[in-house]
Amino acid sequence: MNTATLPTPSIEYGQLSPMLIVFGAAVLGVLVEAFVPRRGRYPSHLVISLGGLVAAFVAVIVLATHLHSSGSVGHLAVVGSVAVDGPTLFLQGTLLLVAIATILLVAERRVEVGAGAATDRADTFAPRASTLPGSVAEREAAKVGVAQTEVFPLTLLAVGGMLLFPASDDLLTMFVALEVLSLPLYLLCGLARRRRLLSQESAMKYFLLGAFSSAFFLYGVALLYGYAGTVQLGEIGDAVAARPGADNTLLIGVALLSVGLLFKVGAVPFHSWIPDVYQGAPTPVTAFMASATKIAAFGAMLRVFYVALPDLHEDWRPVLWAVAIATMVVGSVAAVTQTDVKRMLAYSSIAHAGFILTGLIAGNRAGLSSTLFYLLAYGFSTLGAFAVVSLVRDSTGEAGEMSRWAGLGRRSPVVAGLFALFLLAFAGIPLTSGFVSKLAVFQAAESGGAVPLVLVGVVCSAIAAFFYVRVIVLMFFTDATAHTDQPTAVVPSVLTSAAIFVSAAVTVLLGIAPQPVLDLADRAAEFLQ
Repeated sequence: MNTATLPTPSIEYGQLSPMLIVFGAAVLGVLVEAFVPRRGRYPSHLVISLGGLVAAFVAVIVLATHLHSSGSVGHLAVVGSVAVDGPTLFLQGTLLLVAIATILLVAERRVEVGAGAATDRADTFAPRASTLPGSVAEREAAKVGVAQTEVFPLTLLAVGGMLLFPASDDLLTMFVALEVLSLPLYLLCGLARRRRLLSQESAMKYFLLGAFSSAFFLYGVALLYGYAGTVQLGEIGDAVAARPGADNTLLIGVALLSVGLLFKVGAVPFHSWIPDVYQGAPTPVTAFMASATKIAAFGAMLRVFYVALPDLHEDWRPVLWAVAIATMVVGSVAAVTQTDVKRMLAYSSIAHAGFILTGLIAGNRAGLSSTLFYLLAYGFSTLGAFAVVSLVRDSTGEAGEMSRWAGLGRRSPVVAGLFALFLLAFAGIPLTSGFVSKLAVFQAAESGGAVPLVLVGVVCSAIAAFFYVRVIVLMFFTDATAHTDQPTAVVPSVLTSAAIFVSAAVTVLLGIAPQPVLDLADRAAEFLQ
């Protein structure tokens, strides 16, 4: 199925309601930031953000119900620039659920150090972003309890761009969505309260490399327009089908376009930014990027390769084979050598990008549906893992050094048990969502003729299981070293607790009873027929 066969394009703003609601909430958040007194911003932002995201999710359900009842494969809205179909709505629903959990992490302000102990300031974000790290102005802002609240509208703006990214049916709209989701993230990465210089360094690296990748993407758009005379994905697909044989302009355009997309998913060789940015950014932002950005970027890749370039698969599949193999191998092997928990999870994220690429490479309906399921399962597991990392603290903040997690299972068994659950899901252990996800994408790749790719994926999964199990052994079966200040798992508020336990519940439920969600993903993939 090509989106060129969807109904005649029109401007139906009801089809865009999830995106419009989120952007409207972001604009309202900007007005709150400008006109509401500082003390009243936090509750206002929390209500607006959660209310907007929940309303947008309800809108997605309404659109999906209407689409299913009408028997339509989808709609083209805003003069053909946005496709509202099964994959779009599935990905938008996933993104909104992850965004709701993200807002809960962003809203965390105070945690309880221990039973009967006084509360300790746990605000992840700098009290005032404009102040120099370590300056008198920064210390004074922290002393009076100034809270960074512009993170709420920035997060909503990024979510709005992510909702549009996989729904874009022309390349210019996709580029606009790419910038709308990226620019707020560049800012958010530099707002960490502790280790400000490292945070600002990560933001600068992300900005510079992101700008280069956007330039590659835009050059690719220009070349594809020169080849096909249009930026509409369906019409590009028709032009490719009408001209047998690959044209150099087409191949170079696809290569440049792929660079921008592969950068966002963190695939090798465009992965170098991920460990540094994930380590330096505030942990809620890292959780958001590792889960939601990957969902949106893979959604856009699915639309480009399945709608615009299906007849070019003999040319792009070998390249993606090489990228997927390199991504799985580099991510799995490099993770073994890491000594920082966030960097270990960052390389794990790179490895999972390779696993997800195996589903995309399948090039069939099973590949699409398994990729959709994998993105949902992985998004919640990743969010929960980084949320747990934010709880393990000492007097200086988060304890990222892996050796300091020794004995955590004895001091904080619940937190260590939850982290172990997420690690087992990453490893693909049965009865977790990770096992079903990998099984689904590997089966799809095997049916698509990519058996060697599946074998590499299985070997890399075994390598990855080693460093996941190593952390579990460290937490439960290793005595703590003689540090004077042993990190402990702080007791969070109901906000972070809800995000973690929802992520854990999804991880377990998708491992025990995945069929309803698999069926939902399969119905969402019907637009390929």
